[in-house]
Amino acid sequence: MGDNIKKPDHYCEGREYEPKDVIRDWGLNFNLGSCVKYISRAGRKGDILEDLKKAKQFLEFEIEAVEEERKSDIGMTCKEAAEIGDAILKGFEESFTL
Repeated sequence: MGDNIKKPDHYCEGREYEPKDVIRDWGLNFNLGSCVKYISRAGRKGDILEDLKKAKQFLEFEIEAVEEERKSDIGMTCKEAAEIGDAILKGFEESFTL
C-alpha cells in the first residue's frame, strides 16, 4: 500500500507518471487539471461514474470560462457572433435573388 498523502495508490499504482506531474508538465489550469485528475483515477477510487461526471463538470467549467473570456473580447459569445453572421449573410443573399 502506498503513502495515501504523497503517493496515493488510486493515482500511482501501476503508472509511470502521476497525474500531478502530467498536469504540471502540460501547464494545465485548475479546471483542466482537475479534469485530467478525475479521468486518471476513474474506477480506481470509488465510483467510476462519479469520477467521470466530475471530470465532465470541470470540462464544462472550462468551456464556460473560455466562452466568457471570448465574450468579453468581442462583446458576445462565438455562437452569438455566428448567428449574427448567418443573418447578415442570409440578408445579403436575399438582396441578390430579387
